[in-house]
Amino acid sequence: MTTEEQAEEARRLEFGRWLFAQECEFVFGATTVDSLLPPDLPEVAFAGRSNVGKSSLVNALTGRRTLARVSQTPGRTQQINFFNLAGKLGLVDLPGYGYNQAGKTVAATWGQAVRVFLKGRPTLRRVCLLIDARHGPNRHDIDTMDALDEAAVNYQVVLTKIDKTKPPELKRTTAALAKELATHRAAHPVIMATSAQEGIGIPELRAELAALAEGSGFR
Repeated sequence: MTTEEQAEEARRLEFGRWLFAQECEFVFGATTVDSLLPPDLPEVAFAGRSNVGKSSLVNALTGRRTLARVSQTPGRTQQINFFNLAGKLGLVDLPGYGYNQAGKTVAATWGQAVRVFLKGRPTLRRVCLLIDARHGPNRHDIDTMDALDEAAVNYQVVLTKIDKTKPPELKRTTAALAKELATHRAAHPVIMATSAQEGIGIPELRAELAALAEGSGFR
């Protein structure tokens, strides 16, 4: 990396740190298509199987313990939660997939809202597709990749809970994922590896997402 590239990376990291240190507030939780917030700010959505750590990651990124509700019970998040980060970036915590204790009628309703949100959201800049580093992608993750490809929605894989896996295992999982992502046309090629508990990879992910914010100068 050249001196100029190092300086640019340092600037990206600093902007990411600054932006995610700003006020972030919960705006609304939507459960139906009609209740989705109208498009406004550039948005980043967090998707993944139930209990993969979406809410924990949102809390780690923003430096807050309780901004997004964290539950040990899979399937508890049953709405699309919208957050406003300093009036520059919208963060959207999507319901988990692959596990559901909600009634079938409720599941069908907010499942439809998620599909409409992902397919027709003009302000959606990227979906962070979270995958547990201990297990790698399952069929639900692959199905989601296929759906995002079909909808032409840019997405980036974010590995979670890397503190709970050993380096050789993480290396194998990352290599296998990179091979899989090469077959998906809407996938971002860079895989982010994170641990919300230990803070690993959080500054880098902040920088990556902050570059998508309004007025960032990095897009």
